Amino acid sequence: MNAFAIFIHRPIATTLLTLGIVLAGMMAYFNLPVAPLPQVDFPTLSVQASLPGASPETMAATVATPLERTLGRIAGVTEITSSSSLGSTRVVLQFDLDRDIDGAARDVQAAIQASRALLPSGLPSMPTYRKLNPADAPIMILSLTSDTLTPGQMYDAASTVLAQRLSQIDGIGQVNIGGGALPAVRVELNPTALNHSGLSLDKVRAAIVASNAYRPLGTLEDGGRHWQLGSSDQGRTAADFKPLILSYVNGAPLRLQDVADVHDSVQDVRTSVPPTAGRPCC
Repeated sequence: MNAFAIFIHRPIATTLLTLGIVLAGMMAYFNLPVAPLPQVDFPTLSVQASLPGASPETMAATVATPLERTLGRIAGVTEITSSSSLGSTRVVLQFDLDRDIDGAARDVQAAIQASRALLPSGLPSMPTYRKLNPADAPIMILSLTSDTLTPGQMYDAASTVLAQRLSQIDGIGQVNIGGGALPAVRVELNPTALNHSGLSLDKVRAAIVASNAYRPLGTLEDGGRHWQLGSSDQGRTAADFKPLILSYVNGAPLRLQDVADVHDSVQDVRTSVPPTAGRPCC
């Protein structure tokens, strides 16, 4: 008996079997993963450093170059790329596929500590590093809008509350915040007024730094009672800095508001989001 005779004698079953194979093939075709390259997790670390106010050329020469020299001595590094922008530098390190990412992270941390003497003394903080996968893309993008809060207050809430809560979720590797800057008090000096008063920029800076201090003064004791004394001259708003006395001219106090425009703002006024950034556009 011919093996194919069963398909001739049972046309309905043969038709249903054929349709089932076709449907299964169509479902498998649309569910096949398609990628130009295989999914490979490269051991990659990103080192970030910031120096507010520095130009990209200054960041590349004084921050990126020392970091590259120190990080380049780590074993297993296959590629180093860096990018410098206004006040920020990012160095990306890629290691061999057989290199353990945790061991590489410890070597990077040690290299950052070793480069401390080569970095500028004005860095507000030491460079930081993160583990990353260059093939990954953001899985969620959130935008904040408010009718009552300023952009600086929203950025402060996003960086101190929202970003930390999201980072605590299991599986979250990195949370980036953009489109704004932290709140700050901006002091825009008037060069003509400074010249007439005989003050220099360094004297104004020293007066602001001295007035914005938090230090202990000592203790007071009375029998079984004990009081801790402290001095908190920290200013948080522009109104706290405006009456600051810089010097005395002919017996009259010269205040900061007399030679400068002091107002509440953000750290970087050139970083902002368009008003329609929170709306879906496409």
